[in-house]
Amino acid sequence: MKVFHGRAEGGKSEQRGATFTGVVYADPVMAPTDGVTINTVFFSPSARTFWHTHEYGQVLTVTAGRGWVCKEGEPPQEIRQGDIVFIGPNERHWHGASDASYMVHIATSLGSATWQEEVAEADYPQGLNAR
Repeated sequence: MKVFHGRAEGGKSEQRGATFTGVVYADPVMAPTDGVTINTVFFSPSARTFWHTHEYGQVLTVTAGRGWVCKEGEPPQEIRQGDIVFIGPNERHWHGASDASYMVHIATSLGSATWQEEVAEADYPQGLNAR
């Protein structure tokens, strides 16, 4: 058993760039442990991940703001504070803030991630009620 006290010991907020659109910061909660990584991630309005998959899946716990999550082949779904999202193993997806709000989530990632291309502007919804 291990106890992690809300933030990885010595962890620093890190601005993400190469696999994200917009301004995104990640704050380590738990360093990679037995194939599991946990980060608190802050997305500025309109910021989002590139398309990607996780070897064994991912769980997102939205703690503030509003945003989107999208599985390949499906329309984006709105997510907001209090929502939990389960993304299955190797499901191609993206997630990020809406254009009108920041979003913060805790990302629990299982296994390795495979990063892919940027989400096309035409595939990113504009407005909280866009579908």
